[in-house]
Amino acid sequence: MNKLTLDKENKKFMGVCGGVANWAHIDAGLVRLGFVVATLIGVGSPILIYLILAFILD
Repeated sequence: MNKLTLDKENKKFMGVCGGVANWAHIDAGLVRLGFVVATLIGVGSPILIYLILAFILD
């Protein structure tokens, strides 16, 4: 099983979406799109989740 880490090569902001995409074996664009859609719809707290992941992942 892959370890969830930040992606230093495939990053736009902090590498969270790239890291989640590598971990889930999907395209990083889909993860980024999911975060944007979740933010616009207001599902949970995607911005807070993103920031938490950015600081706790290595």
